[in-house]
Amino acid sequence: MSETAQPTHPDPAGRQLLSLRADCANCFGLCCVVPAFAASADFAIDKRAGQPCPNLQQDFRCGIHTTLRDRGFPGCTVYDCFGAGQHIAQVTFGGRDWRAHPDTRAEMFAAFTVMRHLHELLWYLTESLTLAAASPVHADLRRALARTELLTRGDAGSLVEVDVDRHRQEVNVLLLRVSELVRAKIPGRRLDRRGADLVGADLRTTDLRGAHLRGSLLIGADLRGADLRNADLIGADLRGADLRGADLSASVFLTQFQVNAARGDLSTTLPAALTRPPHWPRTRTPASRGTAATRDASVTRDARARRDTTATRDTSAARSGRTTRTGAGAGTTSTDQPTRPKHPRR
Repeated sequence: MSETAQPTHPDPAGRQLLSLRADCANCFGLCCVVPAFAASADFAIDKRAGQPCPNLQQDFRCGIHTTLRDRGFPGCTVYDCFGAGQHIAQVTFGGRDWRAHPDTRAEMFAAFTVMRHLHELLWYLTESLTLAAASPVHADLRRALARTELLTRGDAGSLVEVDVDRHRQEVNVLLLRVSELVRAKIPGRRLDRRGADLVGADLRTTDLRGAHLRGSLLIGADLRGADLRNADLIGADLRGADLRGADLSASVFLTQFQVNAARGDLSTTLPAALTRPPHWPRTRTPASRGTAATRDASVTRDARARRDTTATRDTSAARSGRTTRTGAGAGTTSTDQPTRPKHPRR
């Protein structure tokens, strides 16, 4: 349930990416029901997978949407289903909701889990096709995009049979190649910190152009003034990261929910397809580490404490067709990190 306003884009690629954004008005509150989440700095309560959040109203709207952060649910404000919710609600199930048609619950919830992964892949593939540096693999990317779109058009029964892990791994081979091509545009030696633990790291004014930060833990990291152009940020955990003054204008595989989970201001430069989160100050704030320090420390403790248990929980969820959500970026694609969970949950 992202709190991000919808931008406008005159170019076709921008419009295509817009179609991969959550449209809560045309969904059945699936992100408030399907995922499980745990009481933490991101959520005020525990909720089982498939259990409606107590804040979900009968019209599928959130009863505390305007005060989610104040009420202890910042994790809800940064979640993005990439448009999977409205696709399941309006296309796959033709407008039949799980309350009026309770027999659809199990299949709808399982299908949503798969669709969310597919739509995330559509986002990355669509972005890749906008990158001139990736032109050598554009033909392969278009074929992968067509295959993924075809999977999303299946009925609920066929969706739940999709081998998401296998398809993601196939697409990821292309995404890694795109990353290499884009990062190669930066001359010299480029930082490779894939999957690195950079929690709370001081990276102020660091030249991170072309850096490989896929799946890295940047929780609470100080990235003020950092240059992240051409850096691969797929799956990077940016919760509480300080992006004030950072240049992410040409970062690749950066998503809206990652931006929403971080801190920034008017001096933060974002890619054209992304928008400045409403909770970011509309000023250029002083570069002080004091703001939100308490919450960042809490987020960091939660992340470290849950790191070892996340893999087991996520594996169980995947086997049962459930989605586990404990904050921003649940399910993010990052398949080249065998030494730790694919994506530490928020």
